[in-house]
Amino acid sequence: MQSSAIPTDILERAARIKLAIFDVDGVLTNGQLVYSEDGHELKSFHVHDGLGLKRLRANGIEVAIITARISHLVSRRMADLGVIHVYQGQEDKRACFDELLHALKLGSEACSYTGDDLPDLGVMAQVGLAVAVANAHPSLLTCSHWQTQREGGAGAVREVCDLLLQAQGKTDAEIALHLGKR
Repeated sequence: MQSSAIPTDILERAARIKLAIFDVDGVLTNGQLVYSEDGHELKSFHVHDGLGLKRLRANGIEVAIITARISHLVSRRMADLGVIHVYQGQEDKRACFDELLHALKLGSEACSYTGDDLPDLGVMAQVGLAVAVANAHPSLLTCSHWQTQREGGAGAVREVCDLLLQAQGKTDAEIALHLGKR
């Protein structure tokens, strides 16, 4: 991701983010609901998204999940990634968002939210950086500040993570570390 491709106002918004919030179905997954023959739900998560979430946490940016559905698979994946702010079964995402802000003592301008469909609109209208994934419902485009190039479940979350880290100047040192340069 090159900063020349990202508008200055988006980079300024991203530089202020202390909490990155994501929807699950359609954002961390491709949005398909797949059931096995015995009725168990299956979900597919992109490994690049997972590393992006880990990188946010390692660089001091809190990560949260707010989703309307309840899934053991989401609990398991978030536990694997060390994400502790996991809110499932949230029909009123705005109320959950308000409680999360209060608990973390943050203002809404210090938060980003990435969504894909109508239930995400309420939170997206309140945050400092509202992001719609590439295949989001068109209604979200009116309230989003930025849209990913990748679709939900196919690396869109990683794009958001990379944007936040880039805007906060936290990518060069990490890349140098992986290249063996300190």
